[in-house]
Amino acid sequence: MQNLPFEFSHGGYVKEKTVQERMALRPPTTQAIDVETDFDYLFPDIAKDPNSLLPAENNRDIIDKLKKLGEAIIDRQGPELEDTNSTIPPIYTYWGQFIDHDITANTDRAVTDLKTDITKDDFTPLSPKFVTDNLKNLRRPTFDLDSVYGDGPTLDPKNPTEARDFYQEDDPVKLKVGQNAEKDANGDPVPGVKIPPESDLSRDLPRNNRIAAIGDSRNDENLIVAQFHTAFLRFHNAVVDWVRKNEPKNAKDNKKLFVRAQTLVRWHYQWLVVNDFLKTVTATGTVDSILRDGLKFYQPRNGKLFMPLEFSVAAYRFGHSMVRAAYDYNRNFTDQPGALTDATFELLFVFTGKRDLGGSPGPGPSNTLPFNWIIEWDRFVDKKSAAKRQRNSARKIDTHLAFPLSDLLNEGNDEQPPIQQLLKHLAKRNLLRGYFLSIPTGQSLANKLGIKKLTVEELKQGNSAELNQALEPFLEKTPAWYYVLKESEVRAKGDSLGEVGSRIVAETIIGLIKNDRFSYLNERDRDRDRERDHDRDDERDHDRDRDHDNERDRDHDRDYDDERDNERKYNRVWNPSQGVKLPNGGEIRVITDFLKFAGVLPGESC
Repeated sequence: MQNLPFEFSHGGYVKEKTVQERMALRPPTTQAIDVETDFDYLFPDIAKDPNSLLPAENNRDIIDKLKKLGEAIIDRQGPELEDTNSTIPPIYTYWGQFIDHDITANTDRAVTDLKTDITKDDFTPLSPKFVTDNLKNLRRPTFDLDSVYGDGPTLDPKNPTEARDFYQEDDPVKLKVGQNAEKDANGDPVPGVKIPPESDLSRDLPRNNRIAAIGDSRNDENLIVAQFHTAFLRFHNAVVDWVRKNEPKNAKDNKKLFVRAQTLVRWHYQWLVVNDFLKTVTATGTVDSILRDGLKFYQPRNGKLFMPLEFSVAAYRFGHSMVRAAYDYNRNFTDQPGALTDATFELLFVFTGKRDLGGSPGPGPSNTLPFNWIIEWDRFVDKKSAAKRQRNSARKIDTHLAFPLSDLLNEGNDEQPPIQQLLKHLAKRNLLRGYFLSIPTGQSLANKLGIKKLTVEELKQGNSAELNQALEPFLEKTPAWYYVLKESEVRAKGDSLGEVGSRIVAETIIGLIKNDRFSYLNERDRDRDRERDHDRDDERDHDRDRDHDNERDRDHDRDYDDERDNERKYNRVWNPSQGVKLPNGGEIRVITDFLKFAGVLPGESC
């Protein structure tokens, strides 16, 4: 296992020199976490079949056409129209990004790991065997929140952890939370009004020299995901307080307390990922069918979890199409009268550690996040507001990406044109990376999953003449990322993934959680199990006595018992009724409850 930095990039071209330069700004005690896991193909048989891939010959021509397709799916600059809005609240865009950072890192680092990169005009697609032999995931795909916890707190001074600076000195089981600035770096007052509760200015990531001291630096690449990460820090600390108050037997020493709190945080997170996030972004019934009928496609390889490339390089990048060009962010930054200015996508990248929290091209640097940029989560989570398809919704999951994604502020700035232009263009990068890593086409994935393929007419449906011209070379073999977006567009109106996208995304996420023996899906309430097993035995004895003389009835009851046993087994899985509670007794069942418990959303905070 190699010693890997917490410093990651979300870009398509990462150099070791860049990592080293960023690491020099970080405390020496927060430099590494030991983890390296496998990437593999969910469907290795079709990944190895040339007929299921874009042609490897004439690669220069394919590369040029992929770039033209990427250019054609970017919206033109200007106000976003209402028909681009979905019924999904904006929080799911950045929750999805947080999940990605928790379980995946490295498909963007091809330049260092695979000795070539997508910036060349004539790169050759890599063979699947070469990819799986050489590309490694720098995250554990186990939904264990290592992006939050690192390798844990230092509870024994003789055995310090690499992540010890993430934790509070006076209460080492709690995570540090940053303070919001009331003045900028020059000492001038920050403009705007405070965000309720006005007295709470502990809503930033912890920072050293403006750089976030967190387990994954990518969670400070834009302000919304940074505020989401901050909510996790606050949620953990609130859980610690809850355990101390409600489970004193689990708070007898710091080690036991931390383990219990961390376990509860992880299980709430995992449960919400399955029962809120996935059920919102995938086709209706997909999640329940997998939980009920079991996994059909994802199984560990050689007894080990792996990250499917079809997921990480193609299907899960659906969230890129949900990004808005501007948000109703808070009362200071919105398009409503009296605001300071609009919360543009560019500004959301300016107020991060990478841009000195307001540095160029912003108004000027701040040492920590200014109080006027604290997010108002109620504007991001309301499904009733999102259903109106107005600004309080994410964009549709479709083949139309917001204009700012063609010129990413924090990417490629150290490179020369044309490399810089490519790295700043998200759609081109996604398409080229899929080709580079030999991701099977959308049609081959649909065939493998037993799902009706998109027709040529569906692939062309609703497109501009320019887009259809760029798509023409790929009508029979469509890049998987584009295919997943188009499937959503024409078969789900952009309000969820289609069948192919839903199955790959849900099967992967549930597969990873189900095959993690420490996840909530593998936890049982043992006392309740024993009680139910006792009741079940009594019922069976009664049934046997009653039906002794009737073979047909006995067979029927045996079948009924088996069905009831399966139902009980399914229902015995850990659920929020066994977790922390809001002050009013409410359970953490949707992301709104999570944010309330963390105290970053007005309501019943803990």
